[in-house]
Amino acid sequence: MLTVKTIGQIIRDERKEMGLRQDELAAAAGVGTRFIVELEAGKETAQIGKVLTVLSALGCNLEIKLPNGVAVGEQSE
Repeated sequence: MLTVKTIGQIIRDERKEMGLRQDELAAAAGVGTRFIVELEAGKETAQIGKVLTVLSALGCNLEIKLPNGVAVGEQSE
């Protein structure tokens, strides 16, 4: 199961892979640096809308697999 800590680690790894500082990612996503810091640390109260915005700024897509196996989510272009 995907956890908030796992999502935070994915975001941190992708940010570093792109050579971005936390403040640069925050600016690109239109969120505060503190939000990025807390998100990467796995803070469980992170707002899902902002999380999706940060993932989008990194070029990531979130896909949810339903119990029947159907995947729902934004597809890469």
